[in-house]
Amino acid sequence: MLTLADVLALPVVQRGRPEVLSACRRDDTIRWVHVSDLADLSTLLQGGELVLTTGAAMVRSPRTYLRGLADAGAVGVVVEVGTVVPELPPGVGDIAEQLDLALVVLHRTVRFVEVTEAVHRMIVAEQYDVVEFDRRVHETFTDLSMKRASLSGIVDAAAKLLDEHVVLEDLSHQALVASTGIPAELLADWERRSRRSPGVGVDAEPWSATDVGPRFEQWGRLVVPYAPADAARASTVLERAASALAMHRMVEQNRTGLQHQAQSGLIDDVLRGRVVDDRDVAARAQALGLRGGGQFLPVVVRVERPGRVGDPVAGHRRNVAVLDAVAHTVNASGHTGLFSLRGDGEVGAVVALRDSRTRSAEQTFGALARRIHAEIRRVDGSDRVVVALGPSAHEVTDAIAGLAEATDTAEVALSLRGDVREFYRTSDIRLRGLIALLRDDRRIQRFAETELKALLAHDAGAEPSNISVLREYLRLAGNKSALAERLHMSRPALYKRLRAISDALGVDLDDGESMTSLHVAMMVLDSLDGSG
Repeated sequence: MLTLADVLALPVVQRGRPEVLSACRRDDTIRWVHVSDLADLSTLLQGGELVLTTGAAMVRSPRTYLRGLADAGAVGVVVEVGTVVPELPPGVGDIAEQLDLALVVLHRTVRFVEVTEAVHRMIVAEQYDVVEFDRRVHETFTDLSMKRASLSGIVDAAAKLLDEHVVLEDLSHQALVASTGIPAELLADWERRSRRSPGVGVDAEPWSATDVGPRFEQWGRLVVPYAPADAARASTVLERAASALAMHRMVEQNRTGLQHQAQSGLIDDVLRGRVVDDRDVAARAQALGLRGGGQFLPVVVRVERPGRVGDPVAGHRRNVAVLDAVAHTVNASGHTGLFSLRGDGEVGAVVALRDSRTRSAEQTFGALARRIHAEIRRVDGSDRVVVALGPSAHEVTDAIAGLAEATDTAEVALSLRGDVREFYRTSDIRLRGLIALLRDDRRIQRFAETELKALLAHDAGAEPSNISVLREYLRLAGNKSALAERLHMSRPALYKRLRAISDALGVDLDDGESMTSLHVAMMVLDSLDGSG
């Protein structure tokens, strides 16, 4: 915005041979210019004005006049001497400085109307530019939302509006989408640098960033990975782009076919307590195709996504294809079910087996699980698919409630390495799987970041890294002899590294509670990195 320094640099002001008697507030923004010789302007000023005067009122009582301007919020005063007032009283510049008010003297006559026209033209032009930019930002992201643009399309639009590079990251500081043409060096060592923004100190990154997602449910950040040229415009664009990204996610997560929408609606109604009567639920389920008596099985199918999907529309289509594959396999095998797309790569279902009298239900379901594995690999191409089974129930309502347990089991099973079973039950998972289940919880992520922040932000230099040393130390339950042998380090060198780690973290590595806390945080970190 226009400052006092900008006004003094105008040619029309320079013709008056300006002399600065008080340089206070030289870089403050000028809201308006007011011309007056009145002794009291307190009722005419609103704050942020620059006053132009011939100095008649100032000469009579300099301190009273200047104090009135300061109290009214004026930025400063420009006095023309030689026409009405030959010169200003001595010491008036010191008074202005004491009152934190700018004071400039013009030694040649200028037309104040030319000064006000020039300044007001610049102020209005600046305000028009702001309004026009805001309109363009609004229209851009509204149009993108209407067209259901991809995540990369929204990020690229923000980058184009700002003429800056923009990155969308998740809560684990993983860069999900980067604007087109971003230099590789801006993405180098991203996680460590991102953890320093925002922050203070010499290591802090001066990035401009905005949270993405509803308040208290943020799922990412939109970032300009350096100090932008115009911080105010960057904030405006990033906030509007963040809203478009949040809207995009909500829309795409709920797009599916009518039949699946109806089945998913019933499941959601039960889970949210909107329908509680077992007979009503059973009737709606039967109308939606769930047949069979006896027992109903809560089933969750999870597909591992090897990488983040750049195009969310394509990702949604893949999810719908997985949903269709599960439903088709169940129905083609002679069974029935209710099916719902619960998340990225996740399908929840309540299945009624056709006939379990000739073989056990477990054998029947095992055969169905094998067919689901084969069909999903065929349509999705994923090498890792898990099928989780919750507790069976005689009522549809209870089976739907059992989806929560099946979801937990599937999430954990997907994180476990080794041979994949036909299907998993709760009894098949252990602690590391539980950590994987909780890893997407914002509180768990913040816990891990807080516990290990000192190492994550500054872990550089000697190999192996401090994180690697700490990981092996915790895996060996603090056995330093075994640790030295595994890392091929001398004991004195190892003890020195452990002391440095202990000092950086501010904890006693020999303390059992500290080891447990750090071990859980490390397991969370490893699960997020995919190394667990």
